[in-house]
Amino acid sequence: QVQLVESGGGLVQAGGSVRLYCVASGRTFSIISMGWFRQAPGKEREFVGAMTLSGGMTQYADSVKGRFTISRDNAKNMVFLQMNSLNPDDTAVYYCAATPRYVLSRKVYDYDYWGQGTQVTVSS
Repeated sequence: QVQLVESGGGLVQAGGSVRLYCVASGRTFSIISMGWFRQAPGKEREFVGAMTLSGGMTQYADSVKGRFTISRDNAKNMVFLQMNSLNPDDTAVYYCAATPRYVLSRKVYDYDYWGQGTQVTVSS
């Protein structure tokens, strides 16, 4: 089993930046990719980006490409989501996820482990 805990969310003005943190514990050696997803009220959970823990390959949703960046610190079992140029459409609960089975998947059901989520609210 893998446990994930996110932190770093909050209220930010449009145009601002927020950095999210995700720390993994447990059987972290089994993880192939870490993903970030988000879910706005009344909407389905959607892919934001993902990174392989070995090699650091990344993939991003078109809606965040150029604004969001995923990075990692393998020694600390941490993954980060740096979000810049935020706008109100980025308001959502952001989730960290991990998969031991797939490389850079964009699909919710490909991820076996999920954090509890952290709220990011962007005011206009």
